Amino acid sequence: MRLLVDRLKETPSVHRFEGTEEWWGSLRASLAELEGGPARPFGFELRAHRMGEDLYLEGVLTGALELGCSRCLARYRHPLRETFRLVLEPAAQRVPADPEAARALAQFGMCPGDELETGWFRGSEIDLGEFFRELVALCMPVQPVCREECRGLCPQCGADRNLKSCRCVEAGRSSPFAVLRGLRGGGRGEA
Repeated sequence: MRLLVDRLKETPSVHRFEGTEEWWGSLRASLAELEGGPARPFGFELRAHRMGEDLYLEGVLTGALELGCSRCLARYRHPLRETFRLVLEPAAQRVPADPEAARALAQFGMCPGDELETGWFRGSEIDLGEFFRELVALCMPVQPVCREECRGLCPQCGADRNLKSCRCVEAGRSSPFAVLRGLRGGGRGEA
Protein backbone atom coordinates (compact mmCIF):
# COMPACT_ATOMS: atom_id res chain seq x y z
CA MET A 1 0.00 0.00 0.00
CA ARG A 2 2.79 2.32 -0.97
CA LEU A 3 2.38 5.58 -2.86
CA LEU A 4 5.40 6.87 -4.78
CA VAL A 5 5.51 10.63 -4.18
CA ASP A 6 7.96 11.34 -7.02
CA ARG A 7 5.47 10.04 -9.59
CA LEU A 8 2.63 12.33 -8.54
CA LYS A 9 1.83 15.22 -10.87
CA GLU A 10 -0.61 18.11 -10.71
CA THR A 11 -3.05 15.99 -12.69
CA PRO A 12 -4.84 13.42 -10.45
CA SER A 13 -3.85 9.78 -10.89
CA VAL A 14 -5.87 6.79 -9.68
CA HIS A 15 -4.32 4.18 -7.36
CA ARG A 16 -5.99 1.00 -6.13
CA PHE A 17 -4.95 -1.03 -3.11
CA GLU A 18 -6.36 -4.17 -1.56
CA GLY A 19 -6.06 -5.19 2.07
CA THR A 20 -3.62 -8.11 2.27
CA GLU A 21 -3.67 -10.91 4.85
CA GLU A 22 -0.80 -9.22 6.69
CA TRP A 23 -2.65 -5.88 6.74
CA TRP A 24 -5.84 -7.57 7.94
CA GLY A 25 -3.91 -9.40 10.69
CA SER A 26 -2.50 -6.13 12.04
CA LEU A 27 -5.99 -4.58 11.95
CA ARG A 28 -7.50 -7.54 13.79
CA ALA A 29 -4.75 -7.35 16.42
CA SER A 30 -5.65 -3.73 17.18
CA LEU A 31 -9.47 -4.17 17.22
CA ALA A 32 -10.81 -6.77 19.66
CA GLU A 33 -14.26 -6.76 17.98
CA LEU A 34 -12.91 -8.44 14.85
CA GLU A 35 -12.76 -12.21 14.64
CA GLY A 36 -11.74 -14.28 11.64
CA GLY A 37 -11.23 -12.68 8.26
CA PRO A 38 -13.12 -9.86 6.59
CA ALA A 39 -16.63 -10.65 5.34
CA ARG A 40 -15.59 -9.00 2.06
CA PRO A 41 -12.03 -7.97 1.11
CA PHE A 42 -11.13 -4.35 1.74
CA GLY A 43 -10.37 -2.18 -1.25
CA PHE A 44 -9.09 1.37 -1.36
CA GLU A 45 -9.41 3.55 -4.44
CA LEU A 46 -7.38 6.72 -4.28
CA ARG A 47 -6.99 9.78 -6.49
CA ALA A 48 -3.74 11.58 -5.73
CA HIS A 49 -2.09 14.71 -7.07
CA ARG A 50 0.19 17.56 -6.12
CA MET A 51 -1.03 21.00 -5.12
CA GLY A 52 2.19 22.97 -5.18
CA GLU A 53 4.38 21.30 -2.53
CA ASP A 54 1.41 19.57 -0.85
CA LEU A 55 -0.14 16.22 -1.71
CA TYR A 56 -3.89 15.86 -2.06
CA LEU A 57 -5.38 12.38 -1.63
CA GLU A 58 -9.06 11.54 -1.82
CA GLY A 59 -10.79 8.25 -2.20
CA VAL A 60 -13.10 5.61 -0.88
CA LEU A 61 -12.68 2.48 1.20
CA THR A 62 -15.02 -0.46 0.66
CA GLY A 63 -15.29 -3.75 2.47
CA ALA A 64 -17.36 -5.65 4.99
CA LEU A 65 -16.75 -6.88 8.50
CA GLU A 66 -18.29 -9.72 10.45
CA LEU A 67 -19.43 -8.26 13.77
CA GLY A 68 -21.49 -9.35 16.76
CA CYS A 69 -24.79 -7.54 17.32
CA SER A 70 -24.78 -5.62 20.62
CA ARG A 71 -28.48 -6.46 21.19
CA CYS A 72 -28.87 -10.16 20.27
CA LEU A 73 -25.19 -11.24 19.98
CA ALA A 74 -25.77 -12.77 16.52
CA ARG A 75 -22.92 -12.48 14.01
CA TYR A 76 -23.77 -10.38 10.98
CA ARG A 77 -22.11 -8.80 7.95
CA HIS A 78 -21.53 -5.05 8.31
CA PRO A 79 -20.71 -3.34 4.98
CA LEU A 80 -18.36 -0.36 5.01
CA ARG A 81 -18.10 2.38 2.41
CA GLU A 82 -16.31 5.49 3.57
CA THR A 83 -14.95 8.41 1.61
CA PHE A 84 -11.82 10.16 2.80
CA ARG A 85 -9.68 13.16 1.99
CA LEU A 86 -6.12 13.85 3.12
CA VAL A 87 -3.89 16.86 2.53
CA LEU A 88 -0.21 16.26 3.36
CA GLU A 89 2.35 19.01 3.71
CA PRO A 90 6.07 18.32 3.35
CA ALA A 91 7.57 17.87 6.82
CA ALA A 92 11.03 19.08 5.70
CA GLN A 93 13.16 19.21 8.84
CA ARG A 94 10.24 19.52 11.27
CA VAL A 95 9.97 16.84 13.92
CA PRO A 96 6.53 16.35 15.50
CA ALA A 97 6.40 16.94 19.26
CA ASP A 98 4.38 13.77 19.75
CA PRO A 99 6.81 10.81 19.84
CA GLU A 100 4.28 8.51 18.14
CA ALA A 101 3.81 10.98 15.27
CA ALA A 102 7.59 11.29 14.90
CA ARG A 103 7.85 7.47 14.77
CA ALA A 104 5.08 7.28 12.14
CA LEU A 105 6.78 9.92 10.00
CA ALA A 106 10.05 7.99 10.12
CA GLN A 107 8.48 4.54 9.63
CA PHE A 108 5.63 5.21 7.17
CA GLY A 109 6.76 8.45 5.51
CA MET A 110 3.65 10.25 6.79
CA CYS A 111 1.87 11.15 9.98
CA PRO A 112 -1.67 12.47 10.28
CA GLY A 113 -2.37 15.70 12.15
CA ASP A 114 -4.92 16.12 14.91
CA GLU A 115 -7.70 15.76 12.37
CA LEU A 116 -7.43 12.77 10.10
CA GLU A 117 -7.74 15.01 7.01
CA THR A 118 -4.35 16.71 7.36
CA GLY A 119 -0.80 15.66 8.05
CA TRP A 120 2.83 15.68 6.91
CA PHE A 121 4.94 13.54 4.65
CA ARG A 122 8.66 13.01 4.20
CA GLY A 123 10.60 11.12 1.58
CA SER A 124 9.77 9.66 -1.80
CA GLU A 125 7.43 6.90 -0.61
CA ILE A 126 4.40 6.85 1.69
CA ASP A 127 3.07 3.65 3.28
CA LEU A 128 -0.72 4.16 3.55
CA GLY A 129 -1.40 0.92 5.45
CA GLU A 130 -1.47 2.55 8.89
CA PHE A 131 -3.69 5.39 7.64
CA PHE A 132 -6.13 2.84 6.17
CA ARG A 133 -6.16 0.85 9.44
CA GLU A 134 -7.03 4.01 11.36
CA LEU A 135 -9.73 4.85 8.84
CA VAL A 136 -11.36 1.41 9.27
CA ALA A 137 -11.17 1.74 13.07
CA LEU A 138 -12.99 5.08 12.90
CA CYS A 139 -15.71 3.54 10.70
CA MET A 140 -16.48 0.81 13.22
CA PRO A 141 -19.91 1.22 14.83
CA VAL A 142 -19.83 1.94 18.57
CA GLN A 143 -22.76 -0.40 19.15
CA PRO A 144 -23.09 -2.75 16.19
CA VAL A 145 -26.68 -3.75 15.46
CA CYS A 146 -27.63 -6.50 13.01
CA ARG A 147 -30.74 -4.53 12.00
CA GLU A 148 -32.52 -1.50 13.44
CA GLU A 149 -35.60 -3.49 14.50
CA CYS A 150 -33.52 -6.07 16.44
CA ARG A 151 -35.37 -6.84 19.68
CA GLY A 152 -32.31 -8.24 21.47
CA LEU A 153 -32.15 -10.77 24.28
CA CYS A 154 -34.53 -11.02 27.25
CA PRO A 155 -32.60 -9.70 30.28
CA GLN A 156 -34.20 -12.35 32.52
CA CYS A 157 -34.20 -15.66 30.62
CA GLY A 158 -31.79 -14.82 27.76
CA ALA A 159 -34.22 -15.79 24.96
CA ASP A 160 -33.58 -14.20 21.60
CA ARG A 161 -36.65 -11.98 21.18
CA ASN A 162 -36.17 -11.99 17.40
CA LEU A 163 -36.85 -15.75 17.31
CA LYS A 164 -39.44 -16.30 20.03
CA SER A 165 -41.44 -14.57 22.74
CA CYS A 166 -40.88 -15.39 26.38
CA ARG A 167 -43.23 -15.06 29.32
CA CYS A 168 -40.92 -12.98 31.46
CA VAL A 169 -42.44 -9.85 32.94
CA GLU A 170 -40.23 -6.90 32.30
CA ALA A 171 -39.92 -4.67 35.33
CA GLY A 172 -40.84 -1.08 34.66
CA ARG A 173 -37.91 1.23 34.54
CA SER A 174 -37.85 3.82 37.26
CA SER A 175 -36.81 7.27 36.27
CA PRO A 176 -33.92 8.86 38.14
CA PHE A 177 -36.29 11.83 38.55
CA ALA A 178 -39.07 9.76 40.24
CA VAL A 179 -38.12 11.23 43.63
CA LEU A 180 -38.90 14.71 42.33
CA ARG A 181 -42.50 13.69 41.50
CA GLY A 182 -43.23 13.40 45.21
CA LEU A 183 -41.81 16.85 45.88
CA ARG A 184 -43.85 18.52 43.18
CA GLY A 185 -47.16 18.41 45.08
CA GLY A 186 -45.78 19.42 48.50
CA GLY A 187 -43.88 22.55 47.49
CA ARG A 188 -46.63 24.63 45.77
CA GLY A 189 -47.14 27.17 48.52
CA GLU A 190 -50.24 25.55 50.05
CA ALA A 191 -51.66 27.73 52.85
